[in-house]
Amino acid sequence: MSQTPEQQAMLAVLDHAPMGFAQRWYWLLSTGGTTLGGFSVFTLGVAMPLLMQTFAIDATMQGLLGAALLFGAVPGSLLGGPLADRFGRKPLMILDMALIALGALICVFAGSADMLLVGLFIFGVGVGIDYPVGSAYVAEWMPIQARSRMMVATIAFQAVGFVLAAALTGSVLWLVESASAWRGFMLGLAALPMLFLVLRLPLKESPRWLMGKGRNLDAARAIAVVAPAERAKLEAVGKAAAANVHLVARTPEAVKTQGMAALFGRSYRRRTALACVPWFLMDIASYGIGLFTPLLLADLHFGKSARGPVAADFSDIGGSSLIDLFLLIGFLIAFWVVPRFGHIRPQVQGFLGMAVGMLVLVGVLWTSGTAGPGAMAVFLGFVLFNLAMNIGPHSTTFALPAELFPTQLRGAGSGFASAAAKVGAALGAFLLPIIRAEYGLEAVLLLVAVVSLAGALVTAWLVEELGGAASLEDRHGDAIASKPASAPASVRSA
Repeated sequence: MSQTPEQQAMLAVLDHAPMGFAQRWYWLLSTGGTTLGGFSVFTLGVAMPLLMQTFAIDATMQGLLGAALLFGAVPGSLLGGPLADRFGRKPLMILDMALIALGALICVFAGSADMLLVGLFIFGVGVGIDYPVGSAYVAEWMPIQARSRMMVATIAFQAVGFVLAAALTGSVLWLVESASAWRGFMLGLAALPMLFLVLRLPLKESPRWLMGKGRNLDAARAIAVVAPAERAKLEAVGKAAAANVHLVARTPEAVKTQGMAALFGRSYRRRTALACVPWFLMDIASYGIGLFTPLLLADLHFGKSARGPVAADFSDIGGSSLIDLFLLIGFLIAFWVVPRFGHIRPQVQGFLGMAVGMLVLVGVLWTSGTAGPGAMAVFLGFVLFNLAMNIGPHSTTFALPAELFPTQLRGAGSGFASAAAKVGAALGAFLLPIIRAEYGLEAVLLLVAVVSLAGALVTAWLVEELGGAASLEDRHGDAIASKPASAPASVRSA
């Protein structure tokens, strides 16, 4: 069967609408999960030395606290993606902010490390839901020419989260010179999701999701928000499309009958592996290094001249903030690189650059030891790692899943990939401090270099480039079908 002319007309308007205020506002509100992900990682990294003093935690508990956000994100992603495919993007985008705020408030009043674990886990569940749902929402709303750039911009707000967290933690430490300053960090961590929750309430549902449920008139009216000049035409074609369910997939019958299991069928398993494995490896490196950057800098004698844990922590914030600034610079470069060169080439080269950055730091340790490594060489190693990561795999691994899977699987596919990534992140956050305590900093840096190299090799092996600007439907359209909602029709598989 073929796509109805009315549905084709609606998608043409959506895909070629000028980039206006409405799309930018929808995109900005979709950055909540990535912003809060970066915000929480930086905040917890700065809070860790203070938490170690407050609760006298050992290396194992330190690893558990670092991994709690990520352990929560795994079930959040696994559940949130399929639920968004079933119930819509908007309801999940509101629910996840409520969970994030709840988790942060539990942390504010935590009286023990165990209670902190609970709060951070709930926080992580919310962030885990938002990653696949937010990315699907952005991909389904953006016009063709802006989609890749806006997907990169979405994950770039993780770096904005780092910057906001640096400002918050630095301000709190300046005002509260005690180990209890971490409670102020957590209070700020609770305020931001509350703001996102309120602002998301008026959001429109994704028109592609609405069409996939046979709600074509609702979809037409949603599209009219970003293309008001076409409102009359959209109203007419939306009514004419009636209750036809829009379904685009390589194997439509498998998508309808198998649901999430279709990700592992012959048509999609290579794409599933490409979405999951490099992101898994990238997050081992990204979160393992990013979460503990202040502690790694302390190992490399940044801020050692400062007296006391709070003063040293404040000093390490300065080093971390300067290094993390290059995360944002990397994302800005990715805005140009990914639309121009696609997803795969920057991903492979970025992984290689990450490995080189870690090897630079290993070289510093080998040539000068931990007693007095050259500050400039340390700085350059971290900067190269952050630039390469964000120009390449940090941008592309987030963007790929939303473009690799069809609308009816987009949430599930993105959620499964995000869950795989968070498993990697949790492993990095949990194991790296233990490896650091047992085997030293050099072992951590070498492990991250090996993981980064593996990411490059796996990406090159699983390569499936999506090409240039295209409709989302063109990327899944070995078969395109529409069926009446009330009476399912047979669907041809290509």
